[in-house]
Order: sequence, then structure tokens, then C-alpha cells
Amino acid sequence: MHREDTRRVLVLGLDGGTFRLLDPLMAAGELPFLRSLASRGVRAPLRSVYPAKTIPAWYSFATGRDPGELGVFGFAEPTGAPGGSHLVQSFRPAEAFWDRLSRLGVKVGVLNFPILSGYPVHGFVLPGMLSGGSTSYPRGLREEVEASLGGAYPGELPTFRQGDRDAWVAEATEAVRRRAAAAAGLAERHRPDFLFALFRETDRIEHQLWDELARPVSEIPEDLRTFWRTVDAACAEVDRAFRAAGGRALTLVISDHGHGAVRSDFLTNRWLARENLLVFRDPRALNARNAFARLVLGIQQLPFGGRLTRRLADAMRGGRAERIARRLDIASFEASCPRIDWRKTVAFSYPVPEGIYLNPFNPELNGPRREEVLREIRARLEAYPEARIEVFRPEELYRGRNLRRAPALLIRIDSMETEPRMDFAYPEPLIRDRPAYFYGSGTHRMDGIFLGAGDGVAPGASVGPLGLLDIAPTILETMGVPPPGSMAGRSFASALGGAP
Repeated sequence: MHREDTRRVLVLGLDGGTFRLLDPLMAAGELPFLRSLASRGVRAPLRSVYPAKTIPAWYSFATGRDPGELGVFGFAEPTGAPGGSHLVQSFRPAEAFWDRLSRLGVKVGVLNFPILSGYPVHGFVLPGMLSGGSTSYPRGLREEVEASLGGAYPGELPTFRQGDRDAWVAEATEAVRRRAAAAAGLAERHRPDFLFALFRETDRIEHQLWDELARPVSEIPEDLRTFWRTVDAACAEVDRAFRAAGGRALTLVISDHGHGAVRSDFLTNRWLARENLLVFRDPRALNARNAFARLVLGIQQLPFGGRLTRRLADAMRGGRAERIARRLDIASFEASCPRIDWRKTVAFSYPVPEGIYLNPFNPELNGPRREEVLREIRARLEAYPEARIEVFRPEELYRGRNLRRAPALLIRIDSMETEPRMDFAYPEPLIRDRPAYFYGSGTHRMDGIFLGAGDGVAPGASVGPLGLLDIAPTILETMGVPPPGSMAGRSFASALGGAP
């Protein structure tokens, strides 16, 4: 379908990218390519969907449909059995906007998108997160990439351990380099007219080390500044390779959500148990766990206690100690399921941390009683005195169609500075003084990033408030394809130089 007057489009995804971090780095001269995009084109905050999590957000970006239409609200979805879940399989049967382009003869390339496996398109798909190295399209594509790299295409980073911090950051930096080389090589060899390439490492770094990144730029550790310079250079490398094929081109840099500091945690199931909405067969079921938690929290207050508990946490996250910990674990929701009285329990939170589900195995939760319970839970949460808890019914957030698969209620706490958790790890529902051994000092925010520059884009053009759902119709219209009515967002292609 390619016409000479149709701009080719490159989309670079920085998972978790946020102007909170990028603006100081750009101002300090650490990110020359991203800074040049901002000065040559347009920039705006990009509001995510809720929950602002990798899977629902990137799937909404790809399809132009919100989580309520896709029936995708997190990394996992219920199976129907008590406490049962499995990984989300795909955004299908909805189609990605690049599928629509592909059907019309546009050559497309998709690199590192979080999906289980590649599938037929007019071009190529090398899947990322969730795929576990499974099938690419066409077959042999992964082998082609690894031959060009002289080694393995990078997968997801391993679990973070504080004792391995320096090596872990170095591994993340090398993964960005290799991913950029793979994307640039594919752009040069296959010459797609649309290319999407995702860097997941940005999100992982922000989750674990936000406290270090939030410092003044001059005080950010050198290895983290090197990481972000590498991200910037990676974007520049892929951009050069994509533009080498010629023709008018547009480069977009976007994120699925933003990032910021995590201040505290809210254990939703612990709160539900305290409110007698989640019931254990034996009220003493968590006594041992409570005693252990109080002991560890006590050690945390001692001189050098933080260092000791971090070492303990490291040991629990690898090797034999991790296997022992799993056998002894009574804190996770999954491990606690056999102890829950499913005939008496009213509600629980699993497998979406932001969600509260009504218990389908409670015979009393029918019709009018169901609505009464939802109103009661909402009122209690909104009146919770120690945190600001926003509560939403799915129909208040989404257009619909698959709301039967949604949690009955969704919660957002302290503007997302407090992270909801599903486990029973601590005796109290709210942990304000977050222990030092908790892994991760960062968590998601609603506002991600949008940068756009290229042929036809006027520097500083006004784009107004943008949402993640607006990207798919904008790209389609930019490439001369009318967006389907099923897409929830609005096109802002006119602000990017218009459609061909």
C-alpha cells in the first residue's frame, strides 16, 4: 500500500518512561537524542489506562481499546477456581493497529511487544515479555537476530537482589544495547514502513532504584546515568536505521505509564479479613506469619537491622533458600487459599492487585445482596481514615463489552503513591514505614510520556491532553488509514503534520 507521500512511522516504547526523570536528565545534557526530539517536535504527558500496568496498558495502546473492552486488567486473569489464575494469553480477538496496516499491504515490524508468541503479519514479530523465547514470525527470525548479534537476544532481566545491584544494572544496560542492535538490524534488513520496538529495562530500573534516580542529576550514581545514556543512544541508533530506508518519516517515543516513588503498601486482603469480608476456616491461620512479621519489623529498627534484613531478603530470592521459603510460605494469597472459608468469604483481591472480586462461591451473594455488598465495601474503603482510597466500578472507567471479566471494584490509593498488595505478609493492612528490605522504591503513575518529531511536524505544536488510547488512531490516520469506530481514542494526526 506504501505511497511516496505516506510517512513511515517508528514508535519507540520506553516502559514506565516519565518526564519526572527524563526532564532533569535532558536539561543536564545526558539525553541528547530525546532532547532533540522534544525541541524539534512536540511533547506531552500521555495518560495511561487503569490499572496503569504493563499488560493492560500496552494492549490498550496496540488495539485502541480500553481494558474493559479487552477484558484485560493485569498480568493474570482468574480461571474460575478458588484462587486460580493464569497469565493473560493475548489482546486477541481484538486486533492491533499494525494488523490493520499489515492487511492493507504496509510492511510492519514489532519487536519485544509483551505477547506469548509471534503471529503472521506482512513483516515480522519478535515477541518479548511473556514469550519465554517462544515462536517468532516468520520462523527463524530469532535465529537471524541472534546470528547478527553474535549471541542471545536479551530476555527479561532476572529478579533483583540488593547484593547483585551493580551487576544487575550492568546487565540491564547491556540488554538495552543488544535490543537496540537487534531493532536497528531488522530495520535495515527488512525495511518496514511501521516499526515498534520496546525497551522494558527502563521500567525495571525505575521500580528497583527510583530512590537513586530521584536525586539531583549530579548525585545519581554513574552506572544509572550510563544506563540512561545508553537508552538515549539506543533510541538514536534505531531511529537512524529506520530512516536509512528513505522516505518521509515520523518518530514517536511513548511509555505505557509513568513512574514515581512508592511510599507505602496497602494489603487489601488483610483489610478484607479485618472487616470480616474474607474469612479463614481457623482464625489462628496467620498467627505464625504475624509473629514472624513482627520479629522482622523489630529487627529492622535495630542498628544495622536494615542491612541484615536486606541480606535475608536476598537469600530468599535465589537458590535453595528460595525453595525453602516457598515451601514454608503462608503469606501469599495462593498459599493461603486452602485456609480460606469460601462459603463464608464475601470478597477477595486476586489476581489483579488493584481489584476486589466478589466471591462466586458464596451462596448468599445473589442479585440485590450483591449490589448491597458492593456499596458497603465502597463506603468502608472511601471512609478508611489512614489513606485516601478512590473506589471505582468498572463501568465508571471503561466503555464495556468485557466487564464481566473485570474486578467488581477497582481501587487507587494515595494517587498511586501507596501500592495495593494481595498477600498477608504483615499484620496491619497499611504499611506506612516501608521496610528497607522491600524490593523496589518506585511504582507506576498515570502520566507517561509522548515525544514526536519528523517530517511535517512543526516544533512546539499544541497537542492538548493525550491518552494512551489516542496513539493507535493517530498512527493509522498519519499513515492514510481511517481508524475504525471500535477505537476509543481520538486522532491527533493534525498536530503531527496531518494525514497524507
